[in-house]
Amino acid sequence: MFLYFVKAEMSTPCGLPARTVLTSYYKSKHFKYRSRDPYTDFTSPDEAILCDDSNQSMYCQLLAGLVHRNQVLRLGAVFASALLRAIYFLKGNWMNICNDIRDGQVDLTEVTDLKCRTAMSTILSLPDPRLADEIEAICSRESWKGIICQLWPKAKYIEAVVTGSMAQYIPALHYYSDEKLPLVCTMYASSECYFGVNMKPLCSPEKVSYTLLPNMCYFEFIPLGVNGTLLLDVDEDEEVPQNKLVALVDVKLGCYYELVLTTFSGLNRYRIGDVLQVTGFHNKAPQFRFICRRNVVLSIDNDKTNEEDLHKSITVAKKLLEPYNALLVEYTSYAETSSVPGHYVIYWEIVQCSSALTSSLVKDNNVNEILANQLDLNVLEDCCIAMEEELDYNYRRCRTNDKSVGPLEIRVVKPGTFESLMDLYINKGGSINQYKTPRCINSNAALKLLESNVKARVFSPRDPTWTP
Repeated sequence: MFLYFVKAEMSTPCGLPARTVLTSYYKSKHFKYRSRDPYTDFTSPDEAILCDDSNQSMYCQLLAGLVHRNQVLRLGAVFASALLRAIYFLKGNWMNICNDIRDGQVDLTEVTDLKCRTAMSTILSLPDPRLADEIEAICSRESWKGIICQLWPKAKYIEAVVTGSMAQYIPALHYYSDEKLPLVCTMYASSECYFGVNMKPLCSPEKVSYTLLPNMCYFEFIPLGVNGTLLLDVDEDEEVPQNKLVALVDVKLGCYYELVLTTFSGLNRYRIGDVLQVTGFHNKAPQFRFICRRNVVLSIDNDKTNEEDLHKSITVAKKLLEPYNALLVEYTSYAETSSVPGHYVIYWEIVQCSSALTSSLVKDNNVNEILANQLDLNVLEDCCIAMEEELDYNYRRCRTNDKSVGPLEIRVVKPGTFESLMDLYINKGGSINQYKTPRCINSNAALKLLESNVKARVFSPRDPTWTP
C-alpha cells in the first residue's frame, strides 16, 4: 500500500507545462503500462493516484488499502509527512470508510470524481460487513498506538524518506507502528537527478548513508569541513573556482561537502545545496550521510523556506503594525509538526510605542499590548496572510492545493522574551559578542522558554493565493 499523489501543474510563459518529477512520472506511459509485479502492484488504482483533488485521492487510496488490508506486505509514501497525513486523515474519516465497505459502494458525497468512483466500484464489488466491523473495532479504540500494525497485520516495513527535514516525523511513525516495523529509506534523489541508494535499507534512520551512483551524473563536491567540523563559509551565490572542486573519487572519510552536479539533461555544475558527510565506502564507492539543506530554516513537506525568504515575508508583514504605533522588535520561527499537517510558527515580540514609531519603546510588563481588542487580532491575521502571500511558490502550493502544510501561526510573546533567549544561549557557552538571534529554533530549552512567554496565538484565516 503506497500512497502517491500528483501535484498541480503550472505553465511557463510560452505555454509549456511544468510539474514535479514524480507527477510527470505518474502521468507517463512508464507508470501506466508498468509491469504488475509484486513490487509495483499497488492497492491504489491509478485513477485515485492521478486525482487532482488530494482529499478524494487520499480517501480512495485509504479505502483501497483497507479493503486489501490482509494482502498488504509493505506500506509507505514518498515522504514520511505524507504517511502521517494519511493517518490523521483516517482519524477523521474511518467511520465513512467503514460504511462504504459495509455497503459495498463509495459514498457519492465523499468522492465526486467520476474516474475515482468507477475505479473504486471494481474494488468494492460486494458489501463486506465483516471487514467493516474489523476495521471499526480497531479504529474505535481510545489509543492509536500501533494502529498501522493492527490495520495491516502482515506488513513487514514502512518505506518513506525519513532523512533531512523528514527526520522530525520519525517519533510519530514509531508511535503509530509501536516500533514493530522498520523504517526503510531506500534512495536519495531530487527533481534534478537520481543520486544514490541505501545499501543497508534496514539500518536505523539516523544511520542511513547513500552510495552515489556515478552513472547517474557527474558528481563534484565543494569542501566544507574536516575532522567532524562543518564550516559553511562558502557563499551560496559565489561562483566556486574549478580548482576548489573535489571529484567523487577524491572525497575523504569524515569530511563535509556540498554536492555539485553535471547532468545528462543539461545542468552544468549545478549546486543542489545539499550538505553531505562521507561515512564510509561500499567497495571503492563513497557513501554519504545527508546533513542538511543549506540556508533552509523551515520545511514541513516539499516546501523549503530559507532565511532570506522568511525575512522578506516578515518585512512586508510588519509594516501592517505601523499605523497602530506598534513595532516588531525581534522574531524567530519553528516548524510545528506535532499535528498533521504541520505548520510554520513565527514568534513575534511586539512593543507599543509611546506616541510615534520614533519614540522610545516601553518594555515593562504593564505595556499596553497590541492585542487589546478584536481589531488588533484582525491586524495580526492580516500579518499572517501577508507573510504567506510573500513566501515562495512551493509553500503556497503546499498550503492551497496540496493541503500538506497548515495555516501559518503568529505567537506573540511578552516584551523582554528575546533578551531572555539571548541569556539562555550565553549561559550555555555562547559568545555575547557573536550572538545572533536564531531564525529557527531547534533547542527544546529555547522552545520551552518562548512557549512560557506566549501571550496570543493567531492563525492565517485563509489560504494564500496560488495559480498553477
